[in-house]
Formats: sequence, C-alpha cells, structure tokens
Amino acid sequence: MFIQTEVTPNPATLKFLPGRPVMEEGTFEARDEAQAERSPLAKALMSLPGVASVFFAGDFISVTKGEGEWQHLRPAVLGVVTEFYLSGAPLIETGGADAITTGEFFDPQDAETVEAIKELIETRVRPAVAGDGGDIIFKGYREGIVYLKMKGACSGCPSSTATLRHGIENLLRHFLPDVRGVEPIEA
Repeated sequence: MFIQTEVTPNPATLKFLPGRPVMEEGTFEARDEAQAERSPLAKALMSLPGVASVFFAGDFISVTKGEGEWQHLRPAVLGVVTEFYLSGAPLIETGGADAITTGEFFDPQDAETVEAIKELIETRVRPAVAGDGGDIIFKGYREGIVYLKMKGACSGCPSSTATLRHGIENLLRHFLPDVRGVEPIEA
C-alpha cells in the first residue's frame, strides 16, 4: 500500500492520502484522546507521541503535531495508517461521522440566503479548504454575519482568520450583498 503525503500551509499539519476512501460521508475530528475513542485509527494515531489532533475527510487524513519533528513522526503515522488499512477494522466504531448541520442557527426568513451561502461554501470554499487538509462548516447566519467552523488542519492554522476574513468573506459578499461579514465559531 502506497500512501502519499502532502504538505499543508500549516507547518504543524501533514495530509495523508491513502489512495482509497477514508470517510464515505461527513468528516471526523479528534483533538484529544477522549474524542478519538470512537475510531480505532484516531485512537492509534493520538497515542503516538507528538500527535495533537487528527481529521478524517472523504479521501484524506490530516495529522497535526504538537511537538517533535515530522522527519521522526511521519514514518510512525504512515505505519499506523498502513497497519489500520491492512487490518480491515472499521474507521468509526460508534456514532458515525461528525454531524455537519448540528447546532445551525438562522432566522427562517433568511432561509434563501442561507441556502445560497451553503451552496457557495460547498462548491467554491470546501474544495480549497480540503486541499489544505481541513473542512469548513456553516454554523449560522444572523444580521448579515455568517458564522463558520473550521475543522482539521484549518482549525489551528494561523492563516485561517485571514482566509475567513479576506477570502471567504469577500467571496460571499460578492455574490450575496446581504452578507456583511464572516466570523469563526468554535461550537
């Protein structure tokens, strides 16, 4: 089994491409060992010294290190991922993928604007964010402000605020004049 590795804009994160589907639907993120309990792969990766978080998406796995050097950690991550795929174990044992729509908030009169926001995120933003090893989730819309949650490599990336403020905000404002701004949310 050959697993490709890609560097992301966040130097603390590497993106691993196993050459086969990782998640059939949705995403999964573990930022500590308790969150990793649902997934044998996440649990094994989080047990490696230096791994701070893991993120699974459709065709990639992002691993963020807290300490250490990639030259030492990368082979260990590749070994765990290869061993996992050879084992045939399920990726997620309980609970499935992280819910994407949980906790959304917006006024029902803004439903048309919210649908347009979600469509732009899905078609124009999510593919670019996934290219960097992360994901972006719509959380809410109120009084012209769009609330988004960054996941995976993008949640800890120092440039994520600039991405939200300049890239995504400008895109949404261009297509939807009612949008006045974009704010990150951790919920």
